[in-house]
Amino acid sequence: MNPVLVAKRFLAVIYDLSALVVCWFLAYWLRFNLDIPGPFLAGGAEALLLVLAVHAPAYWLFGLYRGIWRYASLMDLRRIIVAVAVAAVGVGAAVFMFQKTSVPRSVLILHPILLVFAMGGGRFTYRAWRDRALYGRMMLVGEPVLVLGSGDGADRLLRELVFSPDWCVVGLFGSESRRVGHELHGVKVLGLIDDLPKWADKLSVRKAIVAMPEASQVRRRHAMEVAVQAGLSVLTVPSLDDMLSEKVSISQVRQVQLEDLLGREAVRLDNAGLRDWLGEHVVLVTGAGGSIGSELARQIAQFRPRLLVLFDISEFALYQVEQEFQRRFSALPIACVVGDVKDVESLERVFQTHRPSIVFHAAAYKHVPLMEGENAWQAVRNNVLGSKRLAEAAQRYGVEKMVLISTDKAVNPTNVMGATKRLAERVLGGMQQAGGTRFVTVRFGNVLGSNGSVIPKFREQIARGGPVTVTHPEIIRYFMLIPEAAQLVLQAGLMGQGGEIFVLEMGEPIRIADLARDMIRLSGFSEDEIRIEYTGLRPGEKLYEELLTDSERTLPTPHDKLRVAQAEAAPPADWRAELDHWLGQPAPASANELKRHLQRFVPEYAPQLQ
Repeated sequence: MNPVLVAKRFLAVIYDLSALVVCWFLAYWLRFNLDIPGPFLAGGAEALLLVLAVHAPAYWLFGLYRGIWRYASLMDLRRIIVAVAVAAVGVGAAVFMFQKTSVPRSVLILHPILLVFAMGGGRFTYRAWRDRALYGRMMLVGEPVLVLGSGDGADRLLRELVFSPDWCVVGLFGSESRRVGHELHGVKVLGLIDDLPKWADKLSVRKAIVAMPEASQVRRRHAMEVAVQAGLSVLTVPSLDDMLSEKVSISQVRQVQLEDLLGREAVRLDNAGLRDWLGEHVVLVTGAGGSIGSELARQIAQFRPRLLVLFDISEFALYQVEQEFQRRFSALPIACVVGDVKDVESLERVFQTHRPSIVFHAAAYKHVPLMEGENAWQAVRNNVLGSKRLAEAAQRYGVEKMVLISTDKAVNPTNVMGATKRLAERVLGGMQQAGGTRFVTVRFGNVLGSNGSVIPKFREQIARGGPVTVTHPEIIRYFMLIPEAAQLVLQAGLMGQGGEIFVLEMGEPIRIADLARDMIRLSGFSEDEIRIEYTGLRPGEKLYEELLTDSERTLPTPHDKLRVAQAEAAPPADWRAELDHWLGQPAPASANELKRHLQRFVPEYAPQLQ
């Protein structure tokens, strides 16, 4: 244990035991009107050893020395009251058992009352002295905290925290230099947000609240990053949208998550257009039990389709989504269908029974290393053959539009998963016919927190105490939040006329090692406590991902977060016939043979042969 902490606890024990002795004789002194008779003084001294023997273990048992006097709070006072009360009952029983008749009953009542005042008063007096020395004003309630923001959000937060027993705001930080030195509800604006680290050390503050709900996501993210870099435990207030809709109040602060640091501006949707497109139609979502498919279903549910068909091969994943929808969207008709997109009979049954007019295809095998070796043929069958059979069923049953969820790993792929998704893009592009089902592809990078992504893995590793494993110090990826990705898929689906590949605006790529460091800090640890370990690139993994192939160019769309790749020429009929023949064959003898065949259909694929 830290020697300084041991010394402080020892001093706290000495203070409490000294207070116990002083209050014991003070109780006698008050009982006898400031003149203690000799026999009672001697009896009190004799009983003092018994009082010490009962009180000292009670103080330790009730955790009086786990708290820090510097941050003495109402919780510490409650502990003192409970510990002293229990000890007082024990002293009374002991006095009765050992026939200590020289101890007056009034002393047994006065002593614990005086002791609570002495022990609690000592702690709060010390805190008041420290607070006055550091902050220049008296604060006896709440842990000191710094607030980032000096606008309307900070104003509302300070109003609601006036009566909070948990927090005491000791300083504000804004983004405008003209406000530095001014006060808001008696709290001084100490500096700009970038000045926070200096003041956090100077004031010995351990927590910060980001109160900038009205600011842009870029400014809020910068404030959070400054606080995280300063080693503070960072909290944030609810978003402005949530407060305006009266879901929460601004005082309901929460811990900052990685999603806050990586979050982007809200997506602008054509809600009227989406309502006309999706409302009162039958919509089918494949892979509805997965992270992307389930979020797509949630977003679609807001536009009130006539029926939402949820299709997934995993019974348990589908069950979880069904339970959620019964709770959140109880008035929405849904059909949960367990099935496989490779199974023609399953597809026939669902299309014949429900007659969907819009299909979102999110079902896919996507884990790169897992699909690289002995599972490669399953990736081909699921991602290519399954997409092809689903598209053929859509054409047979007159589906208006089918939207394929693709990935940036399909661009100049170096792994089987990416190559199969690129091949699926080409297959659906070649199936586009005038006047028939319109096929639209949406391509984007990683989504934060999706099944199989690095975020859940990092959280699990941190919870175990580390190390956090990163494949390479320079590896980078594009990230966006799952709701944002799902919303943009809907918007692209609405805009698509058939044959396009929409590319989502992914922002700047993020270094995975930096992501790991941020998660470690947000979890309250340092890199000395939880280290990062580099394990080397996995099979099929690239240092960076691309959003366009070498031959592709994009054009802007009316939506600022969507671009569209210029459509490529449809593959010739003999190419499609050769692909159909290959997909109907048994699994290749080896993964290398499969990769060579796959390269014939995806020329830009650069396989890693073993």
